[in-house]
Amino acid sequence: MLQTLYDYFWWERLWLPVNLTWADLEDRDGRVYAKASDLYITLPLALLFLIVRYFFELYVATPLATLLNIKEKTRLRAPPNPTLEHFYLTGGKQPKQAEVELLSRKSGLSGRQVERWFRRRRNQDRPSLLKKFREASWRFTFYLIAFVAGMAVIVDKPWFYDLKKVWEGYPIQSTVPSQYWYYMIELSFYWSLLFSIASDVKRKDFKEQVIHHVATIILISFSWFANYIRAGTLIMALHDSSDYLLESAKMFNYAGWKNTCNNIFIVFAVVFIITRLVILPFWILHCTVVYPLELYPAFFGYYFFNSMMGVLQLLHIFWAYLILRMAHKFITGKLVEDERSDPEETESSEGEEAVAGGGAKSRPLANGHPVLSNSHRKKD
Repeated sequence: MLQTLYDYFWWERLWLPVNLTWADLEDRDGRVYAKASDLYITLPLALLFLIVRYFFELYVATPLATLLNIKEKTRLRAPPNPTLEHFYLTGGKQPKQAEVELLSRKSGLSGRQVERWFRRRRNQDRPSLLKKFREASWRFTFYLIAFVAGMAVIVDKPWFYDLKKVWEGYPIQSTVPSQYWYYMIELSFYWSLLFSIASDVKRKDFKEQVIHHVATIILISFSWFANYIRAGTLIMALHDSSDYLLESAKMFNYAGWKNTCNNIFIVFAVVFIITRLVILPFWILHCTVVYPLELYPAFFGYYFFNSMMGVLQLLHIFWAYLILRMAHKFITGKLVEDERSDPEETESSEGEEAVAGGGAKSRPLANGHPVLSNSHRKKD
């Protein structure tokens, strides 16, 4: 049964043009071709990335945050209350008015005390400023290195300047070590992002991020074993060209460098629009949709690859809309927040008595950093 499924999955008519077989892509005469088995190494490499990230955030990002004077303010913790905690975990983080009244009767607290408990409890779960800075620093470092390395891999190739050469001789196109490592490292990194997404800072586009990571992993994997490597390297370098700008804008945002963050964000927005809404659809997608049909009839792999590219393009349009909306706020001078993040909730000093005891008032709450007016918006 498993062997039958395996044979159907690797049927040449699915992944290769007509009249070609996997035997045509076996190594010979010193020429090395991409193989699906090469991708096994990406899973242990992804775990290695997670380890490297841990030490990077601890010994590089954290001292850098201290150097930039990124500090956490004290957050008042919600006092232990089993009734409210159970509702928070099972019923929702923002109870409606009727639910507040019911919880008030069950817990013996006033409605205001219940609402204050939930505000504090929500703030406890929000990621710290230091955590956000660490993540942005790690991704900035990787995307910058990946972009420079990617350009070094493809800038001397003739198909970088003439996209028709992407398909010259396809799929009998051998690979070189630089292409191999570029692919394995990029794919391993996206596996690591998928593995850590549950513990990373959750934003309002969490579902879109999951879809993006999964689509990217599928695209990179397919383009490798189906030998879409030339197109794949172009697509990966194109994506990395704006990602490091976004992460650097985040870093300066968290450091409170308002003008620097705004300027970098504008540059990022311009690069993102040009690469994702102009170059990608009108050059790269045109290259993967039109040019192959001049060489061979469409097959399943052709449709599959371009369908996944379509998913990515839709995500880029979604993110571009948010980027343009934020850029408009910059231009009009309106204060903006990171539209993917939930803002920290504040409490007035009025009624700051302890929730569980109704005792003396405490000092005014300082529960986290103020949201800066120069936030930013991501894509892929």
